[in-house]
Amino acid sequence: MAGERQENPWPVPKFHFKVTFGDHGEASFQEVSGLDVEDNVIEHPMGDNLQFATVKMPGLTMVSNVTLKKGFFDYDSGLYDYFSSIKMNVVERETVTIRLLDQEHHPVMTWKLNNAFPIKMKESDLSAESRKVVVEEITLAHEGITLQK
Repeated sequence: MAGERQENPWPVPKFHFKVTFGDHGEASFQEVSGLDVEDNVIEHPMGDNLQFATVKMPGLTMVSNVTLKKGFFDYDSGLYDYFSSIKMNVVERETVTIRLLDQEHHPVMTWKLNNAFPIKMKESDLSAESRKVVVEEITLAHEGITLQK
């Protein structure tokens, strides 16, 4: 009835992301941003008269850097060394797979980043009691993105 408070036994669904970095391992993250793709438009005049309409053609595709936030991974997974390669100025390009998971850990949507590599890593405080590495933010540059269902 209207005005009565209804109890919902089910929690609000919470999504999270599982990210695979080539053969280096996988990590879990709470936020992902920068999954943007934008095509530039090139305008060509139709004919030799500038009074007529122009034809618009797709130009270069621009992709944003992808930022992964609030994540963790096992220290022994090899990911720490992969991310630390930024300090050594070593570029190791990988196919990075980002999966959006539902509350039952089933993939809802998948993005693949082509030739991705880390360009920035902001770590959290480390604990001696845990073998997990917590990262605040990892930024990846890439050369293209594919959306899969």
